[in-house]
Amino acid sequence: MKYDKIDRNLFIANRKKFVQQLAPKSLAIFNSNDIYPISADSTMPFQQHRDIFYLSGVDQEESVLVIFPDAFDEKHREILFLKETSELIAIWEGEKLTKDAAFETSGIKTVFWLEQMDTIMKALMAQAENVYINTNEHTRANTEVETREDRFIKRLQNEYPAHTYKKAAPIMHSIRAVKENTEIDLMQNACNITEKGVRRILNFIKPGVMEYEIEAELMHEFLRNRSKGFAYTPIIASGKNACVLHYIENNQECKDGDVILMDFGAEYANYASDLTRCVPVSGKFTERQKAVYNAVLRVKNEAQKMLVEGTWLHEYHKEVGKLMESELLGLGLIDQTDIKNQDPDWPTYKKYFMHGTSHFIGLDTHDVGSWTEPIKANMVFTCEPGIYIPEENLGIRLEDDLVVQKSGNPINLMANIPIEAEEIEELMNANVHA
Repeated sequence: MKYDKIDRNLFIANRKKFVQQLAPKSLAIFNSNDIYPISADSTMPFQQHRDIFYLSGVDQEESVLVIFPDAFDEKHREILFLKETSELIAIWEGEKLTKDAAFETSGIKTVFWLEQMDTIMKALMAQAENVYINTNEHTRANTEVETREDRFIKRLQNEYPAHTYKKAAPIMHSIRAVKENTEIDLMQNACNITEKGVRRILNFIKPGVMEYEIEAELMHEFLRNRSKGFAYTPIIASGKNACVLHYIENNQECKDGDVILMDFGAEYANYASDLTRCVPVSGKFTERQKAVYNAVLRVKNEAQKMLVEGTWLHEYHKEVGKLMESELLGLGLIDQTDIKNQDPDWPTYKKYFMHGTSHFIGLDTHDVGSWTEPIKANMVFTCEPGIYIPEENLGIRLEDDLVVQKSGNPINLMANIPIEAEEIEELMNANVHA
């Protein structure tokens, strides 16, 4: 792994939170992700399943975590099953976790090789009445591809049909949403790496630069700072491309007079950052571009003040809509007649601001968490209002990552990243006047 070692006490604390919500005589199982094939013998780079990482810190394929707090044998209350390493594997693939290294990583004392799993599971399942299985219940998940977890669940339910099966997802969504201080520190590190990327490209952007060249500069900066790279597919959208919400081609020339919308973030230790900034290709906004920019910034600054403990997200988004409506009136993009005749289910402001303002962020960019309960302290959210005007080839979105507090304004993990229009112009032109 590129990242520095994480204190195993984080994973010990995470498992304790999970166990507190289990029914009696319950066993829970978490699998690592597959290494996904492309074709021939090519594969995608391995990405660990966030749940097993959250509970164990194990960042390796073919790993299984079993949690059984009521197991008769105390040694079986937490078990890691790992792919057995060897000299041959070390030569061809590199070092894998030994049993000692797994304990140092996770704090789990009982570690077996995978080949022992079937035998041990028979003894454990004989004692358990309930089994918590780990299905993907993110509301935006695409579950077409069968995962290692899916295959395991099918086999388990076939072999042990008399058990009661329960969902681990609601527990994981609840506990993962509220971050430990160590997690916030890891996210701050991801945001700090993102800041370095921003400062690098502000000196690089000029007319004639290609969008993919900006992406390459960012990747260079991320990798040299112990990140694997982007936390999600980056958006580098100049001119009219900025009005395509999920534009990822990044293959156009950045032209004088255009504004570039850049939505990207570094990952660090599997934790995501998520930033959006908009900059003028020429180094200076036009009067109209700056007016739209500052309107979005005002909405963002007011919206993030509402991200306090006790806020309901559906009410929050309605209030942000009112802020945006006022700004669009000021920009002349809508008028009072539009508001009077609007569809309550699709308010008129959504013509120019059609997406939500905030989402959970953590181990996943669109992290797990409940949208039907009030938010709590130490949850982390993005705040990302935008205005998109295709007829003006202009799209502006501004986004930071914010830690909710019990009261008062949230902590902005991206507070050091330039966002004021004047500061961006100043930094972009610093070398010109040097």
